[in-house]
Amino acid sequence: MRAMPIPAQFLDEPLPAEPLALAADWLEEARRLKQQPNPDAMTVATVDADGRPSARIVLCKEIVARPGYLAFYTNYESRKGRELAGQPRAAVVLHWDHLHRQVRIEGRVVRAPAAESDAYFASRPWQRRIGAWASAQSRPVGSRGELEAAVVEVAQRFGTPVPGPEHASIDPGLVIPRPPHWGGYHVWADSVELWVEGESRIHDRARWTRTLAAGRGDGTSAFVPGPWAVTRLQP
Repeated sequence: MRAMPIPAQFLDEPLPAEPLALAADWLEEARRLKQQPNPDAMTVATVDADGRPSARIVLCKEIVARPGYLAFYTNYESRKGRELAGQPRAAVVLHWDHLHRQVRIEGRVVRAPAAESDAYFASRPWQRRIGAWASAQSRPVGSRGELEAAVVEVAQRFGTPVPGPEHASIDPGLVIPRPPHWGGYHVWADSVELWVEGESRIHDRARWTRTLAAGRGDGTSAFVPGPWAVTRLQP
């Protein structure tokens, strides 16, 4: 039996002063309700040196309302990683049909601290850790067989079974370190838009903006944010 849709709950009046706290609440509610296969699914758009955009889906692992960034993890040498190295800004979108809600964030991007990336990598299933070592993400590969051979080579190097359905329940209990080419990013928001679906396409929209001054340079204190300014937008 299909779950009934949740009635839309419009933004408060006056609008909240801190948009990312509300966005984080929305994300947690989407996770709790489990009505979408991947409530963490998030589009990340980047641009290359010529201004050509590209977008893909990653998993939003956390929204840190204060000081105001979100975190995701990927291969630093992937296309998005290379583009972020040259143009360290991104636009992201989270959309939940069953909640009638959408979050859009734009901002500046820095790498997460190494210790944070190490901790998250260690929490991943061992099969995914093997995959992170084996895949040169976004690079050409001659065949599926070549990729599978790379997985076998990495599994042998670390002394694990070859990842597959027959080994899904096995935990070899081995330490598999984080590859130097893999880790987290923090997207520091300087623009946040919250959207709630309305009847007859009379949606509820608001946009918050702020400035980001240079901070100490690491992922959790890379910027010193200014206060948010907010305005409602027509749908």
